[in-house]
Amino acid sequence: MGPAVPGVELKFTPERELLIRSPGLFKEYYKNPQATLEAKDPEGWFHTGDAGYFDADGHLKIIDRVKDVGQLADGSLFAPKYLENKLKFFPYIKEAVAFGHGRDQVCAFVNFDFDAVANWAERHNMPYTGYTDLASREEVLSLVRECVERVNADLAGEPEVANSQIRRFLILHKELDADDGELTRTRKVRRGHIAERYKPLVDALYGGKDSVHVEMQVKYEDGRSGMVAADLAIRDAKSFAPAAATRAA
Repeated sequence: MGPAVPGVELKFTPERELLIRSPGLFKEYYKNPQATLEAKDPEGWFHTGDAGYFDADGHLKIIDRVKDVGQLADGSLFAPKYLENKLKFFPYIKEAVAFGHGRDQVCAFVNFDFDAVANWAERHNMPYTGYTDLASREEVLSLVRECVERVNADLAGEPEVANSQIRRFLILHKELDADDGELTRTRKVRRGHIAERYKPLVDALYGGKDSVHVEMQVKYEDGRSGMVAADLAIRDAKSFAPAAATRAA
């Protein structure tokens, strides 16, 4: 977001919520004193609800809504949506779900973009029968691992989030679907529901397993239901030493 303009003060609460104070800030909510008390404290600081930090150049960086930000077991900042969005910058990755709050490391589920990976497979003369088949291919796992490791290398350059590098991942056997309650209708990840629905997969990621078997019922677009079964490979991702935390004067 850049540095604050003259006359604008910025600071963070211990929970990483961004607070703003300036002469140009609104005075109050119209005929709603309760809302004003909830948004502005007695010292005039406006509570934005956004979480972030100042980078090494003193620029403001917003990473998520503060209600969605957690901590790793060692107290390090964990912003799942920030990690997921970094992964989704890659054309091969359609959706991602990061886990780590209260845990010693970050792990992730990945949905690849079927059209992009199918085109990639065809260019590499790799036959396939569908999404689940591609998800099991070692070549596709390596392709996704490269994306994860590039995200980790980027995170290593940000001291505030360097400890939240993704250490292990798996490619889900199916695409996340709103009909299965995994996404909202606007395609936002329902992280809590996914963690509960796929608990054995999360446990396998954190249990050091190399693979996990999954069987579950899914809904199809025409309203039919069916069972899907697959053996999912779990892979480690390379992590990088954090850059030294420096702050520009």
